[in-house]
Amino acid sequence: MGGCLSKSKPVEVKVELTLLEKDKEADVMSPNGKTSPFSDCRPNGALGHCSDEDAAAAPLRLYKPRDYVEASVCHVKDMENGQMREVDLGSGRALLIKEHGEFSAIGHKCPHYGAPLVKGVLSKGHVRCPWHGACFNIATGDIEDFPGLDSLPTFQVRVEKDKVIIRANKQDLQSQKRSKAMARCSAVINSSTGFSHILIVGSGPAGLVCAETLRQEGFTDRIVMCTMDKYPPYDRPKLSKSLESTAEQLRLRSIDFLQAHDIELLTEKEAVAVDVKVKAVTFQDGSRMEYRRLFIATGSKPKPLNYKGQDVRNVFHLRTPEDANNVARLANNKNAVIVGTSFVGMEVAAALTDKAHSVSIIGIEAVPFRKALGEKVGKAIMKLFETNRVKFYMLNEVSEMVGHHGQLKEVVLKSGKVLRADVCIIGTGSGPATGFLKQSGVHMDSKGFVPVNKTMQTNIDGVYAGGDIVTFPFPGRSNKKVNIPHWQMAHVHGRVAALGMMGRPTEIKTVPYFWSAMFGKSLRYAGYGEGFDDVVIQGDVDELKFVAFYTRSEEVVAVASMNYDPIVSRVAEVLGSGKTIRKRDVELLTRQRKTGDMSWLIDKGSQ
Repeated sequence: MGGCLSKSKPVEVKVELTLLEKDKEADVMSPNGKTSPFSDCRPNGALGHCSDEDAAAAPLRLYKPRDYVEASVCHVKDMENGQMREVDLGSGRALLIKEHGEFSAIGHKCPHYGAPLVKGVLSKGHVRCPWHGACFNIATGDIEDFPGLDSLPTFQVRVEKDKVIIRANKQDLQSQKRSKAMARCSAVINSSTGFSHILIVGSGPAGLVCAETLRQEGFTDRIVMCTMDKYPPYDRPKLSKSLESTAEQLRLRSIDFLQAHDIELLTEKEAVAVDVKVKAVTFQDGSRMEYRRLFIATGSKPKPLNYKGQDVRNVFHLRTPEDANNVARLANNKNAVIVGTSFVGMEVAAALTDKAHSVSIIGIEAVPFRKALGEKVGKAIMKLFETNRVKFYMLNEVSEMVGHHGQLKEVVLKSGKVLRADVCIIGTGSGPATGFLKQSGVHMDSKGFVPVNKTMQTNIDGVYAGGDIVTFPFPGRSNKKVNIPHWQMAHVHGRVAALGMMGRPTEIKTVPYFWSAMFGKSLRYAGYGEGFDDVVIQGDVDELKFVAFYTRSEEVVAVASMNYDPIVSRVAEVLGSGKTIRKRDVELLTRQRKTGDMSWLIDKGSQ
C-alpha cells in the first residue's frame, strides 16, 4: 500500500536536502499509453475491474465507439516530470500525470469525499489525496491506501505529433470511480444454514473492507457479516459533522451491492458470546452460527457517565443517524449542552451553532484537544468556537441532569453552575465493545482491547480482530502494540485480516491519518503522536493557518495542519518512506521561513 512504513533500519535525513525518496525506475510507470483503447478495465491479481454500478455484470460490458471521447489536452513539453494537471475532455475531466517522461491519466476526484487529486502529492507511482491521505496507483487507478472503498478509472493516453491525447469512456468520466471486480460465492449453502466459512462480526470499515477484499482476491466460499445496526454500512464519522443526514445519504454500500457480490449482511444481529472451541458465535436473538474463520470488528461504545437523573430524556450518545437527527431537531432554536471535548463532541457543537439558541461545552481539561494537539493548537481552536458563540465550562463535570415531565431542562455542574438545556450530547470518549468476548478464550487486556499480531490474528488460530477494539504492532514505534481508533486505520486492518485468512499474510504498512471539520475549517493529522514531548509550529496558529510538528525524542512523529494542504499528505509520504524528520531541522527551517514555506518537503533530487 502507498506510503508504507518499513523502519527496520531508520534513516536520518537532512530536510534541507530531500525528504522524499527518489522516484523508482520506470518499471512502475503507467502502461496507459501502450494499451488498447478498450483497456480501461485492468487486472488486479487474477481479477479484473469494473464500475461500481455494474460491478456484478462487468464481464458483459460492451462499449461502442460513441461511448468514448477523445481529446488533445496539451503539448508534450507543457508538463515536466512529476507534474499533474486536471484536463477537460468535454464529457468530463481527468487527471493527467507525467512521470519518468511518460503520461498517464486517471480519475481526477478522490472517490472518498471528492477531493481534487491535482492538489495532492505525486510520489513513487501513486498520488495521495490532499484531504484524507488515500493513495491511488497512477498505472491502474487501484486504491493502495485508505480511507475509501473505490478505485479510480484509468484512461488511454497516446502522443501524436507532440500532442498528448486522452481517450476515455464517458461513463467513467462521469462516475470518477470504480470498484474492483469480485469473485462470486460458489458454495451451495442455504441462507438459513448456521455455518459460514468466514463470519464477520461488525459492519464498520474494518468488517466491510475485509469482506470486499476477500471477494476481490478470489475467495469463493460463504461470507456472512453481522451487525447490531439496523442499516447497511454507513459513514459514521459524518454523523457529528452533518447531523441531519439520513442513513441513506451516509450509506457506503447498498444491500443490492452486497448481494451482487455474495456478501450476506445480517442487521440487528448482536453477538453476545463466542465459543472458540466449537467455533461458534451466539447472538442476542438466541441464534447461533459456526465459522471456519472469524473476524471481530465491533468498534467502540460510549464510556458511561455517572450523574443523577439517568432517566431524563433528550440526552444522547451520538451512535446512529436517528441520534444525530434527533439532536438537530431538538436543538432547533433551543439550548444545547455538549459534555466532553472529544472530536465528536466538538464537531457536534460546531454543527449546532447555526441551529441552536445557545451551545455550551463542558470539559474536564482546561483546554480542548490539549493531549492530542498541544495547548497552543487547542487554545486556537477554543478561540474559534468562542468567536462562534460557544460557551465553555472547563475544569468541570456534570453532577445532575434535571428534567421537567421527564424531559431535560437543566444540566447541573459539580461547580454548582446550572445550565439551561433542552438537549444534551455526551461525548466523553469511548472504549472497545468487547464485553461479549469474556469467557471466550480470546485474550483481552485490562482495558478490554484485543491484542493481535502483524496479520491481525488474535491468540486463537483462525480468529482475527481489527478496528477500534485492537492493539496491534505499529512499525512506527518499533512494533509496539498500540490502539489507533482512526476510521482510516480500520480500513487497513480489514484488508490485512482478509489476506491473512486467505493464507497471504501481509503486515500493516501505512501512516495513520485523521481529520476533523469545524465551522467549515478542516484539521488534518498524520502519524502517531502519542507521548509527544514538544510541538514545533510553523505559520500562524491564531489565524488557523499553520503546520504543527509533534516531536518525541528529537524526532517528528506526527503532523497536524489547518489551511496548509497538502502538507499533511506530503509528510505522510516522508514518514511512509521510512525516513526520519529531525526536530532540529524543522526548528531551523521554521526560523528561516517566516511565511510558512513548505517547499523543503518536495523531492528535488537523489538522497
